[in-house]
Amino acid sequence: MSVKYSVVMRKNPSRITEPGKYYAHAQAYGDLDFDSLCEDVNSRCTVTRADLAAVIESVLDSMKQALAKGQIVRLGNFGSFQIGLSSKGAEKEDEYNSSFIRGTRIAFRPGKLLINMQKTLSYSQVAKLPVKAKATTTPGTGV
Repeated sequence: MSVKYSVVMRKNPSRITEPGKYYAHAQAYGDLDFDSLCEDVNSRCTVTRADLAAVIESVLDSMKQALAKGQIVRLGNFGSFQIGLSSKGAEKEDEYNSSFIRGTRIAFRPGKLLINMQKTLSYSQVAKLPVKAKATTTPGTGV
C-alpha cells in the first residue's frame, strides 16, 4: 500500500508577491471508524468485539482523566499525549494569572512504532480531489 498524494501550488504567506511552488498534499481515502477498528482487531485475535470496544472505551476514559490532571499519557511504542496551552502574554510575571490562558490543545508525539512505519512508506500520485462548490445566495432573498 502507498500514501496517495496530489500536487498543489502554494504561495509563501511571508512572500506573497513571489510565484508559488508546487508541493505534495496527502489525500485521505476513507476512514476507519471505531466499530470497524474493533472488527479488524477482533479478526486478528481471540478477544471478542464487545470486549475490545469496552477496553478501548475504558482506555480513552482513563486518558481523558489523566490529561485533565496534567499527566502525560504514554502508550508504549505508539506514542504519548500531553496537554499544551495557548495564552496571552503579560508584561510582568506577577501580573500573570489563568485568565490569560486562551485555550488548550492535545499534543501527540509518535513513538517508535509510528516513526518506524513512516520510514517504510511508499507514495503514489493521484489526481487532485475536486473543490467543493460554495453555496451562493442572492442578496436580500436568502436564496
